[in-house]
Amino acid sequence: MATRYWIVSLPVHSSATSLWSRLQESISKNSFDTLLYRFNIPNLRVGTLDSLLALSDDLLKSNTFIEGCSHKIRRQIEDLEKASGILASSLTVDGVPVDSYLTKFVWDEAKYPTMSPLKEIVDGIHVQVAKIDDDLKVRIAEYNNVRSQLNAINRKQTGSLAVRDLSNLVKPEDIVTSEHLVTLIAVVSKFSQKDWLSCYETLTTYVVPRSSKNLHEDNEYALYTVTLFNRDADNFKIKARERGFQIRDFEYNSETQEGRKQELEKLVQDQESLRSSLLQWCYTSYGEVFTSWMHFCAVRLFSETILRYGLPPSFLSVVLSPSVKNEKKVRTLLETLCDSSNSTFWKTDEEGSMGGLGGEADTHPYVSFTINLI
Repeated sequence: MATRYWIVSLPVHSSATSLWSRLQESISKNSFDTLLYRFNIPNLRVGTLDSLLALSDDLLKSNTFIEGCSHKIRRQIEDLEKASGILASSLTVDGVPVDSYLTKFVWDEAKYPTMSPLKEIVDGIHVQVAKIDDDLKVRIAEYNNVRSQLNAINRKQTGSLAVRDLSNLVKPEDIVTSEHLVTLIAVVSKFSQKDWLSCYETLTTYVVPRSSKNLHEDNEYALYTVTLFNRDADNFKIKARERGFQIRDFEYNSETQEGRKQELEKLVQDQESLRSSLLQWCYTSYGEVFTSWMHFCAVRLFSETILRYGLPPSFLSVVLSPSVKNEKKVRTLLETLCDSSNSTFWKTDEEGSMGGLGGEADTHPYVSFTINLI
């Protein structure tokens, strides 16, 4: 699929059909790998010159916003598909691939009546896309909030033993709790395990002999239990800290453990539900934004064409996608076919750029806009 297109209008002085034939023949002979299609724009309501000039000032800014929204939704779809392990799909608009929708563009008269003022059409498109953009921000924020909560829990469960959540590592049978006895959890450097095993019984007076048990190890630390008298716990913590051992605060509670488990399961379910919902919404919204964008481009091309060539409207509008190596050649072919009386004024310099209508850079003797699908 081609991803970079030009939409172009050429002035017609005799017949649009004959100009189209000349363009097809010229492209076929000199740049046969260039995709070329008619871009059918209906007879829109021109209005006054002042209204066209005022509209032209806003067209570039609006196009940047609408195009940006389209790309934002596309990137979000790619991220969600990747996160879901879904094979990347070809995006469609009403079941039609996006490139086909562009190259076979048909104006939606029911949605955008051609008798409506151009500004009304443009404003309507902008409002619709702005609402979708706002909805996207809200939905992404909701999804990212749940994902952040899950990431925080996962970091606690996958960090080093010095900081991670111990609830899934310590079992009820590992803990001795009675009126007089308590089990502490010690985090010992892997290089200090022999030191721990040789000294923990004598750090204080009231430690139960041979009560230390290795529960888990990671790359840096080992997790040990030690059982002792309650009244000696604070003193043991101090002595252990002096020897470089960390005593983690931990209290086993079956209800708390079950609550954490249910919370995690709910977050996982919420994340999957939100991800699926957001992905489906993005598929639909991308089609709506892309449709709006193409209608906006049609209005933009029509408006700039009238300002460039004058009235009555007499022009040929096309969509083409030359290869990078043939872009200059195709530009030259288009200039050759552009026999507008204003062509000399609009010819580009060697750098290929000068200020044009609507603030458009890369101006040519004909009206031309670039559309990047990705």
